[in-house]
Amino acid sequence: MRKRSQSAKLQHLGDILQTILQKHKIFIRSEETHLSDTWNRAVGPQIAAQTRPARIKKNTLFVNVSTSIWMQQLHFLKEEIMEKYNLQSGREPITNIYFSIGEISPPWAKKTHQSFLSPEYHLLKERDKKLIEKSTASIADEELRNILKRVLMKSIIRKRHAAMRKVP
Repeated sequence: MRKRSQSAKLQHLGDILQTILQKHKIFIRSEETHLSDTWNRAVGPQIAAQTRPARIKKNTLFVNVSTSIWMQQLHFLKEEIMEKYNLQSGREPITNIYFSIGEISPPWAKKTHQSFLSPEYHLLKERDKKLIEKSTASIADEELRNILKRVLMKSIIRKRHAAMRKVP
């Protein structure tokens, strides 16, 4: 029996569905987004910058922390954080938080396989959107094409904002 070649990386089904929904401009709050938003509201910006909630399993919230010093501090605040989180969540309450040291990516670093569209996309005029599509249509590599679309989009928006600031 011949082995199947692995031509593409495996992706989570939820990520694929989210991308398809975004392409069709259907926005649904995912569980990951809810978890992250609830955590950020419960702990505030200073702690949120040093932590990322990973998942909830059997009423235990698993949180990645940037350093051991932060992890130690958060252990002292654990009960208070759980109380605030449960108030913010509106879902089944968590009964424990498990902190572990892990990679904390910046909040603006999104997964690369998500749609290239940003919240600013609606600021573009139809002719701008057509120009971007026409300019990038000949690029075969989808990832590179999406990167160039984002660069063009941001460039147009930046120029438009600069022009608005110059006009008295």
